[in-house]
Amino acid sequence: MSALNAGDSFPEGVTFTYVPYSADQPDVTACGIPVKYDASKEFKEKKVVLVSVPGAFTPTCQNQHVQGYIKKLPELKAKGVDEVIVISYNDAWVQSAWGKANGVKGEIIFASDDGAPFSSSLGWTLGARTARYAIVVDHGKVVYAEKEPAKEVSVSGVDAVLAKL
Repeated sequence: MSALNAGDSFPEGVTFTYVPYSADQPDVTACGIPVKYDASKEFKEKKVVLVSVPGAFTPTCQNQHVQGYIKKLPELKAKGVDEVIVISYNDAWVQSAWGKANGVKGEIIFASDDGAPFSSSLGWTLGARTARYAIVVDHGKVVYAEKEPAKEVSVSGVDAVLAKL
């Protein structure tokens, strides 16, 4: 597979892992049990924004990228987005802790592209890490897919995505 483009069907066989938020384990150090998220199946039935970042808790990812999606989640929902998923190469436990550290209680899924198989299949990596990109999928069809051309948040940030919805 190569990079996705608007008009493409979202590929089959794409899965991520995540730890579903549980009110019984709200603490950032509570581990939980990772489960598989079948993106290919789920994306056929929803309008989804998939956001990829190089790493949890890193300065640009935390301060410039993820915060926009958290703050503007109501605007995304108002434009018909069913789910926002933030992936990185970090494992599901780190992603879960990152979501909890940001006060997210399941409204956004923080998932792992562990080993970056999906990002690698697109050619969208930074060495071993997932690259910074955003993909909007509307009921199985890609309507927006952009990878950042440099170390910035422009085409994958929430404002760029909102403009395409």
